[in-house]
Amino acid sequence: MEKNFVSNKDESVVMFKSPVLDKLSRIHWSVPLFIFVPVVLFCLYRSVFSLHIGALAIVIFFIAGLFAWSLVEYVLHRWVFHTELPGELGRRIHFIMHGVHHDYPNDTHRLVMVPSLSIPLATLFYFIFWVLVGPVYVAPLFAGLVTGYLFYDMTHYAIHHYGFKNKYWLKLKVNHMKHHYQQPHRGYGVSSTVWDEIFQSKFKER
Repeated sequence: MEKNFVSNKDESVVMFKSPVLDKLSRIHWSVPLFIFVPVVLFCLYRSVFSLHIGALAIVIFFIAGLFAWSLVEYVLHRWVFHTELPGELGRRIHFIMHGVHHDYPNDTHRLVMVPSLSIPLATLFYFIFWVLVGPVYVAPLFAGLVTGYLFYDMTHYAIHHYGFKNKYWLKLKVNHMKHHYQQPHRGYGVSSTVWDEIFQSKFKER
C-alpha cells in the first residue's frame, strides 16, 4: 500500500455519495463496548450456569480465545486490510476498508470497527469455533475472542488520541506510529507485537 498520508488532524473525508452510507461508515469509539460487552457477559454466564463448565476449563478456553484474536488481528491487518485488489474497484474497496485510515489516521469516527463489519465477522468466528470445539466450549472460547477484539479496538483508539507514559502502552503507540508514518508494510500488530516477531514483519532499523 502506498503511503498516501493526507491529514494528521481530527478530520474526515466523505466516502459515499449516499449520506446514509457515509453516516454508517462513522462510529463513536464506545459503540463496540455497548454491542459486545453484553455478548461476553452472556457467554460467561452461560458457561457457568447453563453449560456448567468447570472454572479451569473456562479460564483455559477464554485465554485460547484471546490468543486466537491476536492472530486474527494480525492476519486481517496484514493480508486483508493491506491487500489491494487490481483495478479501480480494487483500489476503491481497499480505500473503504483501510486506506482511509492511513490517509486520515486521527479521524475520531473511523478508528474502531463499524458494526456492519464487526458483527458478521463475530458471527463467522462463532460458527467456526462451534465446529472446532463443539456447542459447549464455544461459549468461553468466543468470550475470549470478543474480549481480545474489544481490547484491540480500544487500544487502537487510545493509541491515536491519548498520550502514554507507561512503557508498555508507549511501546504499542510508537510501534503503530511507525506503521503509519514510516514503514506501512511492517508492524501489523496493534494490541500485540508478538506475531510481527513470528512472521518476521517487525520494523527494519533505520
